Amino acid sequence: MLTRDYSFNLPEDRIAQYPSKNRGTSRLMVLNRTDGSRAHDSIKNLSGYIKPGTVLVLNDTRVRKSRLYGVSETGGRVEFLLIERTGTGSWKTIVSKSKKQRPGKRYSFKGGIKGTIGTGSGGIREIRFEPAIDESYLETHGHVPLPPYIRREDTPSDSERYQTVYSRSSGSSAAPTAGLHFTDEILEGLTRAGLEIVYVTLHVGLGTFLPIRSVRIEDHTMHEEQYEISEESAAALANARREGRNICAVGTTSVRTLESAWSDNGPTPGRGRTSIYIYPGYKFRAVDHMLTNFHTPESSLLLLVSAFAGWDTIKDAYEEAVELGYMFFSYGDAMLIL
Repeated sequence: MLTRDYSFNLPEDRIAQYPSKNRGTSRLMVLNRTDGSRAHDSIKNLSGYIKPGTVLVLNDTRVRKSRLYGVSETGGRVEFLLIERTGTGSWKTIVSKSKKQRPGKRYSFKGGIKGTIGTGSGGIREIRFEPAIDESYLETHGHVPLPPYIRREDTPSDSERYQTVYSRSSGSSAAPTAGLHFTDEILEGLTRAGLEIVYVTLHVGLGTFLPIRSVRIEDHTMHEEQYEISEESAAALANARREGRNICAVGTTSVRTLESAWSDNGPTPGRGRTSIYIYPGYKFRAVDHMLTNFHTPESSLLLLVSAFAGWDTIKDAYEEAVELGYMFFSYGDAMLIL
């Protein structure tokens, strides 16, 4: 399969540069993957499309302010996106102007911090900070890691809106964006409607947002990401499967967590690392429904939803979404796939 076959035409003005004015007011497309039929509604009416007893799985990761700007010894300004801590003071990072980042090159950061480039390949490098930085440093000096298709600097409001209302476990370099639509009131309404809500954690990193650069889909390699499923969540999901109740994953990160940890009797609780790569031909074991956003062309996220619903069905839905003015990507509208 060729990566270029999983593309579609998207006008620039359909890429959401800001979130909706009020959280919980995004549009919702409801897609039936069996017959391809579609309905159009609001995210606040989500409960009307999901059967009581369904388990709704949310990723409770919290986005850290992981974008830093360093100044080289010659005065050049470079952007660093911290992905994962690899040791005391050391981080794996995506760095701009990557071809110029030779090991030993030094940068100055706010607060008197110095950083030294280590080894790496492509746009990914290790960097060692002296003294070591922590979450409080990032909260003070870091920037919200908005994706590159949002063509603006982050603002104070992004600190709240690029974060789910239920986030609690810091460690992501990007938001699990399907969860950005929920408010406390919507979640309470879903519970009243008879849905069971459970939480898993997947810290979003390279595996989720690096583009596919290979000509053939099968040649792409996903990077590892960390996940965790509690005993309580694992038990609830296993019980739902035994009782024949549906499981609805909110976001591709929740899908990847469940599919990575699933065994014959449900998910295995505990911490793990996954590089699962889901593309057309994959057989889903855990997920019956999926709530997701509209994804970028030729991305692993688009391949995942195409594996779930079929590329022809997804492409038709995306073309209709463009015609009807839906907004795409992280701050865009939502799709429920049944």
